[in-house]
Amino acid sequence: MSASVSPSVSRVGVWLIGARGSVATTVVAGCAAVTAGLHPPTGLVTETPTFADSGLPALPSLVFGGHDTVDCPLPKRAEALAAGGVLPPGLPAAVRAELVAADQEVRPGGPLPGDTRGEDELIADFASDIRDFVRRCELTRAVVVNVASTEPAPTGTSLPPSSLYAAAALRAGCPYVNFTPSTGLNHPALAPLLSSTDLPFAGRDGKTGQTLLRSALGPMFTQRALAVRAWSGTNLLGGGDGAALSDPAAAAAKNAGKERVLTDTLGTPPEGEVHIDDVPALGDWKTAWDHIAFDGFLGTRMILQTIWQGCDSSLAAPLVLDLARLTARAHEAGLSGPLGELGFYFKDPVGDGPSALGEQYAALTEFAERLAAPTPPTPHAGSAGERP
Repeated sequence: MSASVSPSVSRVGVWLIGARGSVATTVVAGCAAVTAGLHPPTGLVTETPTFADSGLPALPSLVFGGHDTVDCPLPKRAEALAAGGVLPPGLPAAVRAELVAADQEVRPGGPLPGDTRGEDELIADFASDIRDFVRRCELTRAVVVNVASTEPAPTGTSLPPSSLYAAAALRAGCPYVNFTPSTGLNHPALAPLLSSTDLPFAGRDGKTGQTLLRSALGPMFTQRALAVRAWSGTNLLGGGDGAALSDPAAAAAKNAGKERVLTDTLGTPPEGEVHIDDVPALGDWKTAWDHIAFDGFLGTRMILQTIWQGCDSSLAAPLVLDLARLTARAHEAGLSGPLGELGFYFKDPVGDGPSALGEQYAALTEFAERLAAPTPPTPHAGSAGERP
């Protein structure tokens, strides 16, 4: 079931790194389902009245493509997600045309074992894929969003895959969003490119569950003058994330953002750690448990425990759509550099901004008003990605 787009409406590309993964598949299927009126836009902050006048690209105008190193087609991945309860029964069949169209725009990622290309060649090839996508689909602009599995923090001078893709996005003239805790644009070798770009970028590590709760609860303790003595947590993860985060180095990259939120909102880092366990039987679901020890009046010791159980792809997908739309609009409005106003969506946001969820939402709503201002004329179709 497809929704047509008027020829006069600008088409905006969303180029997904990890385009055949669970999150990307849910993004494509979910956008098609909401566009066709099969499901309401639950979880899409950009579909609330606050953003009605912000000039965001409409959901039907989004065109999907991306890079991936696996060859499982999107319709097949969607069927597997439906069998696991991630997507509603029957949805893969209802939006099969959109899944097929997006899958036809997926290009091989890398580097794969045996790949002899150097870093510059990989970046050039990835950038060429993105430019071709923009031209072929007659897009006004495209946003690159990394939704691939978490990679370990780099230990040498070589660029990890996430940084190769990030550099390719900027070389192709496209805004970039890092929804993962992977290095992306944060590699020291990309500092000159980052300082000279006139493109907007945002990240990193989407805030979907445990850290979302922490960014709301941390300020509560501070504002009520309650002393937090310790804050410990455990994550049980299945699916690709669980497997990727079973690597201690990848888990460390993930936990850094979780711990930073507490330090920023409480003022000092509390005792306690976050542990991540791979539980394949959970599939795409995750369980996050927090144990918070705090002191009340006259030193009375108390405990708060929370349990968050959610479907990772369903939590992440609407945020990815929000970020793609907001970043595309920021690009259209001529904004450049780190979009700190999008910190509402991230554990470890780029740029300056608060860590408390309420303050982050206030910054986001101010950003929505800013985007509503008049913008420069829209460039002709195919002009995105023409940077050298």
